[in-house]
This record gives sequence, C-alpha cells and structure tokens, in this order.
Amino acid sequence: MYKTNTCGELTAKDVGKTVTLAGWVHRRRDHGGLIFIDLRDRFGLTQVVFNPQTAPEAHRIGSETRNEYVLQVTGQVEKRPAGQENPNLATGEIEVYVADAKILNTAKVPPFVINKNEDVDETLRLTYRYLDLRRERMLKNLMLRHRVVKFMRDWLDARGFIEIETPILTKSTPEGARDYLVPSRMHPGEFYALPQSPQQFKQLLMVAGYERYFQIARCLRDEDLRADRQPEFTQLDLEMAFVEQEDVLNLVEELFIALVREVAPERKMKTPWSRLTYDEAMSKYGTDKPDLRFGMELTDVSDIAANSEFAVFKNALAGGGQVKAIRVPNCAEYTRRELDELIEMAKAKGAKGAVTMALRADGIHSPASKYMTPEEQNAYVERLDAQTGDLILFVADKPKVVNEALGALRKELGARLKLADANELAFAWVIDFPMFEWNENEKRWDAAHHPFTSPKPADMPLLDTDPGAVRANSYDMVCNGYEVASGSIRIHNRELQAKIFSLLKIDEERQQIRFGHMLEAFEFGAPPHGGMAPGIDRFVAILSGEDNIRDVIAFPKNQQAQDLMMHAPSDVDEDQLEMLHLQIVHPS
Repeated sequence: MYKTNTCGELTAKDVGKTVTLAGWVHRRRDHGGLIFIDLRDRFGLTQVVFNPQTAPEAHRIGSETRNEYVLQVTGQVEKRPAGQENPNLATGEIEVYVADAKILNTAKVPPFVINKNEDVDETLRLTYRYLDLRRERMLKNLMLRHRVVKFMRDWLDARGFIEIETPILTKSTPEGARDYLVPSRMHPGEFYALPQSPQQFKQLLMVAGYERYFQIARCLRDEDLRADRQPEFTQLDLEMAFVEQEDVLNLVEELFIALVREVAPERKMKTPWSRLTYDEAMSKYGTDKPDLRFGMELTDVSDIAANSEFAVFKNALAGGGQVKAIRVPNCAEYTRRELDELIEMAKAKGAKGAVTMALRADGIHSPASKYMTPEEQNAYVERLDAQTGDLILFVADKPKVVNEALGALRKELGARLKLADANELAFAWVIDFPMFEWNENEKRWDAAHHPFTSPKPADMPLLDTDPGAVRANSYDMVCNGYEVASGSIRIHNRELQAKIFSLLKIDEERQQIRFGHMLEAFEFGAPPHGGMAPGIDRFVAILSGEDNIRDVIAFPKNQQAQDLMMHAPSDVDEDQLEMLHLQIVHPS
C-alpha cells in the first residue's frame, strides 16, 4: 500500500496514529538538523519532519529530495508545537514525524515554479501542461468544473431527464462554422464530420418520444479562436418536448440559481434574472450580451441633435442615422492621448470617430462646443444626468454602428474604471432575436441562430413579406458580458421547416441531401420541443474568475488551434494517407 491517508485529511484527532503518505515534494526546508517537507497530493498538503536523531536513514533520504520528487513516508502523527500551527491548512494542526522514507521517483527541475502562483508564459504552460496542472490554481479550477458538471447531472436526473450519448462521427451539415472532416476508409471519397453540436440528434430524440434529454456534449468547430473559444468545447446540451419558451427559461434559471448557491455560495446573484429583448439590449448597452453589473447605458440624444448646427450630428441624422452618448464618471480630466485612444476604439467598430465633452470645474470642454449653443450643450448634460467631473462620449452614425461603437467603449471603460463588482454574477435573458440576418456578400438571408429555430407565431405572415422583421423563438443566457447559453423553440412541422430552408436559399435537392432525415422525421408525429446548450467551459471560467477558458480546460489548444504538448496537428505517414485514399496538395 502506497498510502493509508491523503495529504489533506489528517487533523488533531489523528495524533498518535502511524500513517503512510505519498505525494510530491511541494516545498523543502533544511534547518541544519531537522528537515521539513510539505508533501502534496491532490487532496492537500501535510508537513512531514525528518529527524536525524530518531530516524537517521529516513533523514538521509529526506536530504536527497528536491521539489517535485515523488516521495513516500511512514511516521507518527504529532501535534505541532504551540504557536507553529498553520490555520491556512486543513492539516495545519499536525505534522508527521518520519520513521521510514522512500523516493518513488526523482524529478528534473521544472521549467517554471509550481509551488507559487506566479505568471508564466502561456506557451510554456501549454507545452508542459502536465506540470501546469499540478499548480493550485489549475487544480481549483478543474475541481470546480467537476462539481459544476456533477451538480448539473444530479439536478437534471432528479427532474426526469435522461443522459443519452449522441454520435461523434456524423454527417456534414454546416451550421454556420466549418466542420472538422474525417475521411472514411471503408467508403473512399466520403467523409464523416465531427459534430458542431448534437442539434439534430437531440431533436430526433424528441421525435422518438424521450421528452427530457441531456448530455455533457463535446462539440467541435473549425473556426478562428478567441480567448473564449476553442476548436473543441463542452456544453450542457438539453432538450425538452411539449414546452414553450417560458418553460425552458424557468427550468434553466432554476438550475443555475441552485448551482451557484451550491458550488459558489460566496458569489452575489440577483434573482429573478433580468429579461431584455434583443432590441432593448442593443439600444441600452450596444450588445446582445450586456454586462449588467454597472450602468453607463447608451442614451439616445437624436432629438436634441436634430436642432444642432454641428455638421457631424446633422449629417448622420440626415442619412437616417442617430446620435447616442454615454456618461463616463470622473473622467473629465482625461488627457488628449487618452481621449484619442477612445476615439480610435470607436473607429475600430466602424464609426467615423467619437465626440468628447468633458464637464470640468471651469465649464464644458469639447471640440464641438463652437458649433453648439450653450442651451444645446446643457440639454445633453441634463439628458445624461452628468455631473462636474464626468466625460460624455457621443457617436453619430447608422444605428448598428452607433450601438457597436458605444457598446465597445462602455465595456472598455467599465473594465478600466472597475465599475463591475467582481464577486457578482449578473445573469439575464435576452429574447426576441431577429430570425434572419442579411448576407450582403451573397445577397441572401442567413439564419441568425440556426435553421431549426421557429419564428414567433405572431410574425409568421412576415415570412412572405418582410423576413428581416421576423422575430425568432430564440433566447440567450448572458452573464457578466458573456453569452453563456443559446437556445430556441424548434420547428416541428415539415412544411414550415422546408419554407425556412427555402428562405435561406437551400433548394429542394440540397434540403433532401442535407436534411432529408429531419424533414421525414417531422412527418411521423414530431412534438413541439425546444432546448438550449449552456457552455460549461465559459461558465466555469466566469465562476472561477478566469478571463481565458483555456484555464478551466485540462488540455486546451492554443490560439492557433495547436496542442503544444502533443504537437498536434502533425504529419501522418504516407501509408495512412494511401489507406484513406488521400493525397496532400500543398497551397502554392
């Protein structure tokens, strides 16, 4: 037996017991006689003591150890001397006096410090991920992830859901992102696709009558990466039959409220969650995933600007645009360089720029002041409830550009000024999304969510006359400025599904090739159904306070979709290519 106890469980009640522990040398201190080692395993730390007087051979072995050696010790649990207890350790009342020791394995000097939470270059961390995972931060994150997933499984099981695994090798039916393709050896020239989501399978499970399904699903999308995206990711996939939108929202809200209270009770959370329509979210916050932990709402001042002589405002309004502003507290003294940074940020979102108005003790300072009457300037100040010391930022352009530019400025300034409470989880539902988005390059409509989403019943007549005005039966769950989940009530009628495909310029032949199995299934008694898929990686990152989802995934890819530890992707043998009837054609 390598160990009788873990390194995280011994307390004062164990004093006098003989125990065997095994783990890694976390920290070693040689006091010239006694040697103290903090022995670490996954469960915690225990201080073990090597005394040359009572156990000289064990002391010799202790003197040979270095950090990250794998060590086994046997000894007696003793109470620590008064005043030497460590209240920060679960085992801080005791220490183990070693009688026997054995080095189970040595270790090279690690490429970075493991026993301190220091910043380490991410490339190095991902190359030596097995060492990075030994660090306390990563252990806490993965333990939190485990608790989150276990709670989800138990909670859904108690409410009549069953967990069903769906295929990993499936059919390529692109849903917006690029598929990862797998060549078939048995069927030369044909390919499987790895699933972007179990979307079609979970709908078919509803047709099959299973009514309440869930799965901790692995999904894969060949898309460009960001801090909150990975080529392979994990989601809580769930679907329910005989439900309307309200049923899905209520169940998922109840799940996540209970989940947070169980695994992160220290986090603040307002209940019930806020609800915003898509139009409200864009109008107030400039984004469909707003951070509601702080205000700084976008304010429409187009009615005031309509009487302005300021050409920037006049021209924007004349072209069918609008003028909006945000009030930034206590930033009136921003330097020219700082203001220019904000203006460039607005330009990066497609705006022609941003107009600044600083409310200083000696009056209003703005490059536009000479084109505005005092009454106009005061009207803006009053509309935004601005005070001396505040900065007002205006953007005048097309509504979409105005919202995106001011939304980006709001997000940046909220973070810069630390306006959000880091301990708060501000959940919200965003509903009533547009059903379609116009694809200017291809001159056709795209599905804003996916092609299986149903339209609002009240908007059905608009499918024939004004598709851009149709609202979808879709909904997003957002938290602290991130989209955590997306879902919808699905189409369950063949005629309506075919009509939506046709609107998306998918002709009947392609409908049959890509989705014939779905269309046929809807002819065999498909019930009304809907669901959603919260992203586990993203939610755990928010819950743990990590900015990057790579810090809550055991073995993630880097931003070039590479596994630096396994050196993947990599070349394969010519024999394998020949077996799969493939030939590599390198780009010229």
